[in-house]
Amino acid sequence: MAVQDMLKTISDRVGGIATVNTVFGEPRVQNGRAIIPVAAVIGGFGAGGGEGKMPATEQGQQEGSAGGGGGWFMLRPLAVLEVTDQQTRLIPILDLTKIILASLGLVGGGIWMLAKARGTHRH
Repeated sequence: MAVQDMLKTISDRVGGIATVNTVFGEPRVQNGRAIIPVAAVIGGFGAGGGEGKMPATEQGQQEGSAGGGGGWFMLRPLAVLEVTDQQTRLIPILDLTKIILASLGLVGGGIWMLAKARGTHRH
């Protein structure tokens, strides 16, 4: 497969994934309320390749080409939209991992500051 063909294939596949339908899920309707999931989509990809010829030998001239690529995508739930006849609300989804890590960072920073303050007052 030529490098240009490979890049075209990858970009076509990424284009099929990275759409508004990936961020906003299908609405679920129940009891007069529509619930629409909202997610963050993050990703990237890369590809490369090359072609070359080796110097001629007794067996003749050898040619070759190679290419490769890779990518990743991450979808993370952020919130849900609740739509009723009266109102539309955005209800965030709490990320407990971030809350716990931030709390540990604050506690650790506080302990470090206390230890530093106590150490500077001793002579």
